[in-house]
Amino acid sequence: MRSAVAGPAEAGGRLDVVLARLAGVSRAQAQKLIEGGAALLDGRRRPKDHPVQPGQTITWPDDGGAQPVDADLRAQAIDVAVAYEDDDLFVVDKPAGLVVHPAPGHQEGTLVNALLDRGISGGHGRRPGIVHRLDKDTSGLMVVTRTEAAYQQLVADMAARRIERTYAALVVGSLPQDEGTIDAPIGRHVRDRTRMSLHTARPRRAVTHFTVARRYDGYTLVDVRLETGRTHQIRVHFAALGYPVAGDAVYGRRPRPAGLERQFLHARRLAFPHPLERERRLVFDSPLPPDLSSFLAGLRPFADR
Repeated sequence: MRSAVAGPAEAGGRLDVVLARLAGVSRAQAQKLIEGGAALLDGRRRPKDHPVQPGQTITWPDDGGAQPVDADLRAQAIDVAVAYEDDDLFVVDKPAGLVVHPAPGHQEGTLVNALLDRGISGGHGRRPGIVHRLDKDTSGLMVVTRTEAAYQQLVADMAARRIERTYAALVVGSLPQDEGTIDAPIGRHVRDRTRMSLHTARPRRAVTHFTVARRYDGYTLVDVRLETGRTHQIRVHFAALGYPVAGDAVYGRRPRPAGLERQFLHARRLAFPHPLERERRLVFDSPLPPDLSSFLAGLRPFADR
């Protein structure tokens, strides 16, 4: 059996929704596990809509109800930098413009297609090996699993906040403090379902920590560490403060600056315990890609004003 302890982010969530996220299965699969008695909360059977509280332990079968890789997925020759690999996982440095896994509108040409012939596995058959995601136009480090065991452990590590993810973000304007924490729940926008927002009917806890790295004329470069990993979290949080990520066409509400073709957001550091060799801690760093470093070089440091 596999298990994971619910954290603050799961507080009050339905058992089927929480299990689906922790086990990396669809909600329908999670419901089957619960209704069949294969998934337990603190060792007891509970209905699928039972609210989960922090500190409670959810257990489920070793295979997690995982599906085989969808037969219609095919490997494609897409160049992706691999920072590390072993029998259990890959750490890839995803380029901007690459979608992580197939979805409506992006059935091929994804990171999953790029890695398929290298043996990725775990979780959902349509997005095998995908433990966490980056937006299409966000570059940087991601871990992708090659085995079901690695997938299940990394999902549990993600829920327990044992995976450290640090981003470099350039925001518009001058942040008033040198460091801080944004603790504001987010969810689907009440009217526009394609966007995330603080104005939502189903808020989920979202926590972002930041430290100013350097100030420029009209911009602030920040190191951002995620405590939670909600969709578009960094972009939504800084936009809500009034300092949107530079180049963000969705949440920035202003034209992109000349010379920047996407949001200035890069997953620059990834650190986590190896999923199977627990005594090993893996740490990876990725420099800013050329498009972002070139834009930054053209800015005037604040001290030069």
